[in-house]
Amino acid sequence: MSQKVINVNLNEKKIRTISITVIVLIVVLILAVASITIVPAGNKGVLLNMGAVSGKVLDEGLNFHIPFFQQVEIVDVRMQKYEVNENSSASKDLQTITTAIAVNYRIDSSKVNELYKNIGMSYESTVISPAIAECLKAVTAQYTAEELITKRAEVSDVMKDFLQNKLNDKYIFVDSFNVTNFEFSQAFNNAIEEKQIAEQNALKAQYDLTRIETEAQQAIVKAQGEAESMKIKNEQITQNIIMLEFIQKWDGKLPYYMGGDADLFLGMDNISSSNNTVNNS
Repeated sequence: MSQKVINVNLNEKKIRTISITVIVLIVVLILAVASITIVPAGNKGVLLNMGAVSGKVLDEGLNFHIPFFQQVEIVDVRMQKYEVNENSSASKDLQTITTAIAVNYRIDSSKVNELYKNIGMSYESTVISPAIAECLKAVTAQYTAEELITKRAEVSDVMKDFLQNKLNDKYIFVDSFNVTNFEFSQAFNNAIEEKQIAEQNALKAQYDLTRIETEAQQAIVKAQGEAESMKIKNEQITQNIIMLEFIQKWDGKLPYYMGGDADLFLGMDNISSSNNTVNNS
């Protein structure tokens, strides 16, 4: 009986030992897993000691930290896009403008801990959006509405530089600033359309005037040429040539007129004298 009791006690101790061992292994496994942080590609890890920002920044890949005492905040440091579709401002000539822009930016990867500590993760709404609004108002005020259209590339560059200056101490780099659209009031659009129509009409009128002047000049030159040609022809034609052509074309019949008692022959003297002149020639 006592032997059975001893065996039962041994079995209980063995089971208890195994249970404790398993529990310890599970705890160790949990702690091991909790101490591992994988930072994805294109990201950085901000190491926190009981919620306070430490001076250490974790690179992408596998990283270890003290479980429960330390936490890791993941920050995306890849290029990101921020768009604003409706932002009103005024031009130099006091035209109301609605601007659509697209900004490509990225976080300074070496200062993500400072960004997290001083600004926080809502930096788009607290820093970028107000800076863009100020940028649009400041830059569009330097150009007339027409210049904003004709100098869009220049305006984009000025806005990019302005925005970068505003974000220099915010640990944010501006890679590109693109003005995708300018919208103006309907009155201004109508004025632009009327101006374009007026310019087109003026160009057409100038073209018509040039064409008329050219045609008139051509007509004068043509008339001068014809007059010169006629003059040369007149100088070359002589009375002898005219008579020679008459004789060559004469059919040999004398013209006559019937009247009275006799036939009156016309042109005989002229023909005879002409023949003598031709023969003498």
